[in-house]
Amino acid sequence: QVQLVEHGGGWVQPGGSLQLSCVASEAIGATCGMTWHRQAAGKERELIATISITETRWTKRTLEDRFTISQDGEKKILYLQMNHLKTEDTAVYYCAACYRANLGEYLYWGQGTQVNVSS
Repeated sequence: QVQLVEHGGGWVQPGGSLQLSCVASEAIGATCGMTWHRQAAGKERELIATISITETRWTKRTLEDRFTISQDGEKKILYLQMNHLKTEDTAVYYCAACYRANLGEYLYWGQGTQVNVSS
C-alpha cells in the first residue's frame, strides 16, 4: 500500500511563494499519474493538475501561469511550486495518484497540507 505524505504548507503573504512536496513511500507505477488537488473551506475539492510520463495536464488552467507541477525521475516525490500566491489560494492541498476510471477514484491520497495566504 503506497502512502503519500505532503509537506511544505504554511502561511505566506500575498505575492509570496511556497513549494509543496508529496513524498511516496515507494515508487509509483509508471502508468499512474500523480495529481494535486485543493479544497478551500466550504468548497468542493478541485483537481489542479496531473503529471504522468506522457504529459502534464492542467485542469485548473487559471493556475498554470503561477503554479508549476513536477516530479522526480523515480516518481517518488511530486512537487507543486506556487508563486505569486493570492488569498484565494488558501486551501488544503492534497496529492493523489493512480486514478482508476472503473472505480471513479484515486487509489492513493495524502492527508493534505494547509496553505494560508493572508496579510
